[in-house]
Amino acid sequence: MKKKYAGVVVPMITPVDEVGQIDMLSVTKIIKRFAACGVSPLLMGAAGEGYSLSNEQVIKLARTVINTPHENMIIYMELNGSCLNEQLRLADQLTLLDADVMVVTLPPYYALTAKQMYHYYRTLADRLSVPLMIYNNPSTTHQSIPVEVVKQLSEHPNIVGMKDAERDLGRMEACIRLAHNHADFSYFCGWAAQCANSLEMGADGIVPATGNYVPELFADLYDKVLTHDMTAARTLQVRADRIARICHADRLPGESLAALKVMMTHKGLCQPYMIPPLTRLTPEEEKDIVARLKFN
Repeated sequence: MKKKYAGVVVPMITPVDEVGQIDMLSVTKIIKRFAACGVSPLLMGAAGEGYSLSNEQVIKLARTVINTPHENMIIYMELNGSCLNEQLRLADQLTLLDADVMVVTLPPYYALTAKQMYHYYRTLADRLSVPLMIYNNPSTTHQSIPVEVVKQLSEHPNIVGMKDAERDLGRMEACIRLAHNHADFSYFCGWAAQCANSLEMGADGIVPATGNYVPELFADLYDKVLTHDMTAARTLQVRADRIARICHADRLPGESLAALKVMMTHKGLCQPYMIPPLTRLTPEEEKDIVARLKFN
């Protein structure tokens, strides 16, 4: 039986103009495209330059997304920051706008003990009036949420799942087993190269950043796994991997995000501008990306 929280969730980019203002026309265009492909957005995450947005910008972005027709789409919103009270205040505002789920990473500054991690998520889950999803992303927080802590948190009635971007196959298998035995806790794979594999193993959903560029590819991949057509799913995974290599190509994560915006600009979906401290790639790099797209 398919769980409520499942499917393809795309960590949406935040399109901005040349002076760093959110490009609301592009936001609407991207959301309509997601809706047409049957995928849901995750707003203000790493791909959305969430830590570079003010709360005022977050509210404007969320309002535009929620006011765009999105039938059958779940709106996931990441709560960034290191101040719990500020996160809760922002969550209250987003809840009033009808956000569906709050997705939360560990605060990135202090290293936490397993007990502190549990307490942090438990405190948020107790106080939020919408469901919470754990987000394990060691590449940005520089710490990993132990599987045992995930297991404990999965029993909380207001914690509905986890997005896991950690590149560890053993951990992924353990978390998929955990979620498989829990009707109200979903596992989303945030390791894009493992989309088809994780779904075949029983993951409930996937969270691919390059879904911004090809949401239809990942929607198709998800459907192929659900219908047990793994040959087609693996073929789509190979194509997804080729596209991902255009983004990454020995770049830092922020540079990869800039490359993704160039790719989306090529499709007329946004402009290639970044939110400081991130910057655009060089003109030569941008031309190379566009040239490589012709073969993918």
